[in-house]
Amino acid sequence: MAASKTAEARKLLQQAAAHAGGVCVLTGAGMSAESGIPTFRDAMTGLWSRFDPAQLASEEGFRADPAHVWDWYAERREGVRAAQPNAGHLALGAFARRRPGVLTLVSQNVDDLHQRAGNTDTIRLHGDIQRDQWLERCTRVPVCDTRDAQPGRPPRCARCGNLVRPGVVWFGEMLPTDAIDAAERAARSCDVALIVGTSGAVWPAAGLASRARRSGALVAIINPHASEIDDDAQVVLRATAAQALPTLLAI
Repeated sequence: MAASKTAEARKLLQQAAAHAGGVCVLTGAGMSAESGIPTFRDAMTGLWSRFDPAQLASEEGFRADPAHVWDWYAERREGVRAAQPNAGHLALGAFARRRPGVLTLVSQNVDDLHQRAGNTDTIRLHGDIQRDQWLERCTRVPVCDTRDAQPGRPPRCARCGNLVRPGVVWFGEMLPTDAIDAAERAARSCDVALIVGTSGAVWPAAGLASRARRSGALVAIINPHASEIDDDAQVVLRATAAQALPTLLAI
């Protein structure tokens, strides 16, 4: 996109966001990568480079070698705790405070950078890497609390032996129904949809852009690289979240 057209597109988006009754933002791994959190594939380096991702992010892989998978997520959790929200996260948090009730933030990311930047009501499609949950659904009364699990790799329930696993969506698992339903409602009802830092390769999240456009929204892709859903947008900005969002949302 030529410089003049890029400037026009930015101005159009800024004006649209300024007057929108509803703004839906979908964020992907590229946004967290700006804060130093590697994408899932990029994290498959060093010690982990020889492993199939399905071994580290599936129930089958976890059951086969719980300690190995637990160590992988422990390392990723440390990286998330060390990372800080970037200018894009902070811009979204500031926009939400200035325009209460306008922004619906949907994220494919499992870190807590949006929450630390102020968007505590972010819709989390793929879960929360810092949260623990039981591998098996606990049927005891009262329900066993993961905080009471015996330390280990992974921790284990002293009452029933149930294993603790990370609270993320693994390969082969369904997204949380309430989260995807809320995201689709936001896409259908928004005036502006910003799709930020995602390749558009993971469904059903990738379908939110076309859903928003079919419902009459102005859809913009904000990504430094081409995505698989660029054709679903009226505006494509080749920029990162930290580069684009502070200006677009400074209203």
